[in-house]
Amino acid sequence: MSEINLLESVTAFLQRTHGHYINGASVFGQGNKTFSVVNPASGETIATVNQGEEAEVNQAMQAASEAFHGVWAQTSPLERGNCLNRLADLLQKNSEELAQLESVCSGKPIQLSRILDVGASADYLRYFAGWSSKISGETLNVSLPSLKGEKYTAFTRREPIGVVVGIIPWNFSIMIAIWKLGAALASGCTIVLKPSEYTPVTLLRVAELAKEAGIPDGVINIINGSGRHVGSSLIHHPQCAKVTFTGSIPTGISVGKSALEQGLKRTTLELGGKNAAAFLADMSVEKIVDGILEAGYVYQGQICAAAERFFIPSVHMEAVLQLLSERLSAMKIGSPLDESTEVGPLANREHYEKILSLFDKARQEDCEIVYGGYALERAGFFVAPTIVRAKSTEDALMKEETFGPIGTFLSYEDEEELIAMMNATPFGLSASLWTNDLSKAMRMIPRIEAGILWVNMHTFLDPAVPFGGMKSSGIGREFGSAFIEHYTELKSVMMRY
Repeated sequence: MSEINLLESVTAFLQRTHGHYINGASVFGQGNKTFSVVNPASGETIATVNQGEEAEVNQAMQAASEAFHGVWAQTSPLERGNCLNRLADLLQKNSEELAQLESVCSGKPIQLSRILDVGASADYLRYFAGWSSKISGETLNVSLPSLKGEKYTAFTRREPIGVVVGIIPWNFSIMIAIWKLGAALASGCTIVLKPSEYTPVTLLRVAELAKEAGIPDGVINIINGSGRHVGSSLIHHPQCAKVTFTGSIPTGISVGKSALEQGLKRTTLELGGKNAAAFLADMSVEKIVDGILEAGYVYQGQICAAAERFFIPSVHMEAVLQLLSERLSAMKIGSPLDESTEVGPLANREHYEKILSLFDKARQEDCEIVYGGYALERAGFFVAPTIVRAKSTEDALMKEETFGPIGTFLSYEDEEELIAMMNATPFGLSASLWTNDLSKAMRMIPRIEAGILWVNMHTFLDPAVPFGGMKSSGIGREFGSAFIEHYTELKSVMMRY
């Protein structure tokens, strides 16, 4: 395979004047401040985007509010689902264009952009579309006494919460936006999205496809700019009823605090963590290494649910680290647009510098860097996939989220020690167990503190299975049927007759 050429439509789109998407139209914005979108494989600017101001925030929130109370409220649940299905069709029809935009902006290998950011997004839209006509309350048998022959009945309604503000991270700019807009629209809400400043372009193209799909103007709006300025303004806006945020734990805590202070606004927070992958002694060395690569090194480890802490039986540790080093050294590192690339660049300079600082921190603590631990001498933000052998659960790289291609390894002697080490973290997004002994796995599952737990797999998500974290890794759940609770208000109605 060789490096693909960008489609003419992709090149033309990148060269356009980019701003925001408000009430069904592209809007440049009244301010003259802009920011650059940089190709992480080359370090070169590939697009320029207008920085949103209060005027654009107000326009977008007003448009979303009017659509919520107007055209979208008058759209039947079945037709809301039809709109989402048509958008899924258009994502598939324009899949190569969207995948190329995503890869050139985020550094994601093109095959992954095709499969996940575009392909999976269409699947999630169809899942949400199916729910749009199935959100319902229930009738209740009440037990109030009758004094003069009167009777009572009661029922509940699920009503859309209002205008949702969705704040999107840079790692999966299409798919995570689809999780949020799909849930909001299926529930009858409208949405204003703020993409990451690093990857804002692809979502603007998705908004154009949403209009083509027949989603009414004002239902989906996009404001670009910094989280500190635009994100904060959206959260504080009086027409914001709910905030759904995916990103770092410190920022998520700040978002949640702001939402609560602004009238107890509802929040869904998916905040990453320090995820564990634990391999039991019955697994072969080859199977353990296969599992490590799946759990921790896909998309350079820039997946919120990816494993960063690896617990290996002491009897297997040396052989695992040797084979893993061989496998990592054989991986092709290169352009995201090369279909044979297995390791691309980190997504942006800020993250690249963070990862380099973590390499330094590991050395300062005298942790053994078994493989990698350095930047590559080439243009762009490339680092070698890295193996670090920790000394204890107190090492910095066993506690701090890296969000990069760094696996930190610790050996254990028995399963009680293993459970204690897995849970020795304030976070609890995901974890995985790898074993041929299903009975042992079933006994360990209730003891592991994580919102999603995989057995003999890691990082695979399905729209039917709720996703979210325990402890400091978040509040609420994405997709599954669980999303309904977070995008609707439960209203109780009692009647006397």
